[in-house]
Amino acid sequence: MKEAFEAAAIQMVSGASLQDNLAEAARLIGLAAERGVRFAALPEYFCLMGKRETDKLAIAENPGEGVIQDCLAGLAREHNIWLSSGSIPLVSPDSGRVFNTQLIYDPSGKQIARYDKIHLFSFTRGEESYDESRGIVPGKSVARVETDLATLGLSICYDLRFPELYRALGEVDLILVPSAFTYTTGKAHWEILLRARAIENQCYVLAPAQGGRHENGRRTWGHSMLIDPWGDVMDVLPEHAGIVSGTIDPQRLQEVRQSLPALRHRTI
Repeated sequence: MKEAFEAAAIQMVSGASLQDNLAEAARLIGLAAERGVRFAALPEYFCLMGKRETDKLAIAENPGEGVIQDCLAGLAREHNIWLSSGSIPLVSPDSGRVFNTQLIYDPSGKQIARYDKIHLFSFTRGEESYDESRGIVPGKSVARVETDLATLGLSICYDLRFPELYRALGEVDLILVPSAFTYTTGKAHWEILLRARAIENQCYVLAPAQGGRHENGRRTWGHSMLIDPWGDVMDVLPEHAGIVSGTIDPQRLQEVRQSLPALRHRTI
């Protein structure tokens, strides 16, 4: 059995300045490392919440190179931690759109996994309207990652509404859901969906989020959470920048799965 470890979700209120966002991520990751965290996860688009939909195109990087990826690798190496990028824009074959990508770095700063967001958010109510497909190319493959700490299942934001994605991952210890849920949809569905994914898959769920009013006028729901395999919320931060943390305990996973062996009872 693997050892228990401390994990943290980093909550941010990212703005339109790449350098300011990188500096804030570095500050918060440093604080998490001081707490003894061994795995830290940033929110969706931690690096930029632009004033225009096209702003992400200007900072999109090729895989394995660029200021954002160098920063992430350096932070993992500096603090000797595992690190999730949340999501960043990577160049796609479509010159007018990018991939919305989560990267995982090991404590040496090596990138060991990549997941491109599959499900693209679309929502319209009154004057509030979003359509990610205008700027993002959808991914095609799920991502399950074996690390020294835990088996990870990767997802991003709107993926949370599609339980079949998590079933396709198989048995994992920790699901990651970096997000920038809108205030409207987050208030209605965020916590119940996160707890459902933890209960269904009998695993921990770590959900780092954007949480507050951004320069572009958008308001995100926040409420970054760590949820245990029974569906209990271990820690939550409603709004503003900060850290949510707790212990990922393999013994707790085993206890839940043995007392209620739902994963073994699956027939479909």
